[in-house]
Amino acid sequence: MTDPLRIFRKLALMNRLANARLHRACAALPSGAYEAERPSFFGSIRATLNHILLVDRFYLNALEGRGLDRADLEEARNCPDLPQLALWQAQSDDRLIAFVEGLSPPALERIVTVDRGTRAQHDRCDDLLSHVFQHQTHHRGQAHGLLSMTPVPPPQLDEFIVGDDAAARAADMAALGWDEARLMQ
Repeated sequence: MTDPLRIFRKLALMNRLANARLHRACAALPSGAYEAERPSFFGSIRATLNHILLVDRFYLNALEGRGLDRADLEEARNCPDLPQLALWQAQSDDRLIAFVEGLSPPALERIVTVDRGTRAQHDRCDDLLSHVFQHQTHHRGQAHGLLSMTPVPPPQLDEFIVGDDAAARAADMAALGWDEARLMQ
């Protein structure tokens, strides 16, 4: 029997690991490079990572049945430094992992109301989760590209889902307290 939650669990874990790798690389940037204006959609690495956090919080609040929290979103949009962002993103990532691990297969079909301030959006839980993971991957890719404009080499972000990548993710998995059994279940 196929477990429809398996891919969402793996993607939630992959998200946490990829963000940790990306934040670790950004921490090695020279002074001012994190905030430096660059030709990109959001204009800087900082603004791109703040956007990821903001949208994660936005959809997590909806998925968890909470209303629109403008203060929470503004805090994410204006996060001033990488250490704070990395902490808040890790907390958000852990919330997402817990949310996905707490789901049952029928819950994937549940209609979630997303408060957009001026209108309500209604979508299936599995569609919103797919969107969240696509959004994160898309914007992490942008931040990855921005890092390539700096002296810090961008980290590998896609060695996670398949078993053959176990050696490439072993140190990161250990640092997060995870093992292959959790990932491959």
